[in-house]
Amino acid sequence: MSHYQPHTETETRAMLDQLGLSSVNALFKDVPEAVQLTKPLPLAKGLSQMDTLRAMEKLAAQNTAYRLTLRGAGCYDHFIPPLVSQITGKEEFVTAYTPYQSEMSQGILQSIFEYQTLICELTGMEVSNAGVYDGATAAAESATMCRERNRTVTLVSACAHPDTLAVLRTYCYGTGHELRVIPAVDGHTDLNALQTMLTSDVAGIYIQQPNFYGILEDVPALFAAAKAAGVKCILGQNPMTFALLPSGKEVGADIVCGDVQPFGIPMAFGGPSAGYITTSSALQRRLPGRIVGQTTDAEGRRAFVLTLQAREQHIRRELATCNICSNEALCALAASIYLALVGEEGLREVARRCYQLAHYAQAKLEQVGLELKYQQPFFNEFAIKIDDPREANRRLLENGIIGGYELDGALLLAFTEKHTTADIDRLAAVLGGK
Repeated sequence: MSHYQPHTETETRAMLDQLGLSSVNALFKDVPEAVQLTKPLPLAKGLSQMDTLRAMEKLAAQNTAYRLTLRGAGCYDHFIPPLVSQITGKEEFVTAYTPYQSEMSQGILQSIFEYQTLICELTGMEVSNAGVYDGATAAAESATMCRERNRTVTLVSACAHPDTLAVLRTYCYGTGHELRVIPAVDGHTDLNALQTMLTSDVAGIYIQQPNFYGILEDVPALFAAAKAAGVKCILGQNPMTFALLPSGKEVGADIVCGDVQPFGIPMAFGGPSAGYITTSSALQRRLPGRIVGQTTDAEGRRAFVLTLQAREQHIRRELATCNICSNEALCALAASIYLALVGEEGLREVARRCYQLAHYAQAKLEQVGLELKYQQPFFNEFAIKIDDPREANRRLLENGIIGGYELDGALLLAFTEKHTTADIDRLAAVLGGK
């Protein structure tokens, strides 16, 4: 952005002449003189570069750097290749805005098109939108896509992320629709309870995979029950797991959504990130936001264009299916770069490593007396029973480890390819079976 200068002096002068103004200051003639700055601010004398660096280093020394992070719960500490930030940091991407004029926005449109293509290949679905704010809004928008005139109720697993459940409730409150929670049993969605809740007014169900507790749900069975009742199925999945698990299409999902944070996007205190939504061709006109399509220009060259725009800013408000007025294109670009860089086999290797380290950790913690809260299959995250999770996290912080998400009588721990077996051995030693 340091090289971005919107207008030359000649251009500025031409615009002022067109407006009949003598100077830029004349643009502010309606601002009372009493509030205008007529002299420089009384700022202290600036520091030299060397002194400024020393001052910043002194401030930075107050921070505590933690190399080992076990906090997951929807936001994960994966390795990000330096090339991701090098490309997303280019000025033409950082300064780019929503591509309203396709003829002037071919670069950003192509990046979104490539993102859509990659997400469709990953999920097994036929069409993807350009992205929404995060996984929670993706889930809420997906629920909206499922509703019909006589089917307006959304069923959501109690094992979904609490934040996702909260956003779904907010959307339903705003639109006057009903949300019902499917009970949990032993840390996973209760299939028997679901079967009794599939009434004729239910439009769709939302199942998270893995769920909030890290457990792998029996998605095919849950979706089969819903399909038998004519209910649409939404799969909210950690996209990293598609490297090892069946695709959304293979398990019977009508919509697959989630958050692409695991793909090259830092934790950054929880955001920003980008939500993804993919679906079948039958539902593509219900997708929120926009879809970028590929075409050819007047000279037969490959070109890109906004193919579908279903938000209130583009069509009549009462017909709009979405009021999200932006998308997370820069984060989506980071995910695209990450996927293109690691490749299909590389992604499988990352996913395998996460899975292997998590199961190694579970075995080591069991050796020191810490048991799983739920005896269920998991991917890279699990909850261990612990009497005082807050005290356990305090001890971990004292040993340079950011601990897990605190549950009632348990710690939810996440493991990624950044961890080592030595890290996990140290974790087990610190917790010591307490």
